[in-house]
Amino acid sequence: MDEVTLTNLGDSALLWTWPDGISLATSRYVLAVYRTFCDDRELRDAGMVDVVPSYCALAVHCDPDLGDLDTIRERAEQLLATTAAGGMADSGTAAADGIAPETEVHRLPVVYDGPDLDRVARRAEAVPRSVVEMHLAAQYTVAMIGFRPHFPYLIGMDRRIATPRLERPRKDVPAGSVGIAGEQTGVYPVNSPGGWNLIGRTNPDLLVPIRPGDAVVFEEV
Repeated sequence: MDEVTLTNLGDSALLWTWPDGISLATSRYVLAVYRTFCDDRELRDAGMVDVVPSYCALAVHCDPDLGDLDTIRERAEQLLATTAAGGMADSGTAAADGIAPETEVHRLPVVYDGPDLDRVARRAEAVPRSVVEMHLAAQYTVAMIGFRPHFPYLIGMDRRIATPRLERPRKDVPAGSVGIAGEQTGVYPVNSPGGWNLIGRTNPDLLVPIRPGDAVVFEEV
């Protein structure tokens, strides 16, 4: 975690990147930093207007007219040093693991009737029912929001049902479709093209309040 690199995104944003790639441990660390940055008054007073996490990077955006990027950089580096030194563990190991005690859990009802459920099962050398049970078993971490507004990228899925994206993406995936791509799972918030393996469907309106660092639990209906 101490190999983080810092680059500029234009003249009004900074990007910290960790070298570890997609992993639950890295995402939890990035999300812990994300929460710290979001809650820091000094960063907001210096002109920070948004913090955007991804799997292994974190961007801080400031007001291009009012923000002081040098002050934001200095304060952010102080907070990162505190996090790296274990300062976030003062309130317990949950914070150090990136799992905040106040994490909001969103429960999404799913009908498991997706057109790719059999494909996922064949790759896993399992029956569709087993795929459903494995998908239901996890409490997922929202690593980031992207691709479309409110599209949650969820990690923590059972690796036995990991399945590559479709070779030919669909031109129109219905809103609310629950999909698998590699070791990720997620939900399409609107009708859009997409290449994820569709295993079920839920209500896309339930995605609106979901934020990075939240948790998602799927429930079969």
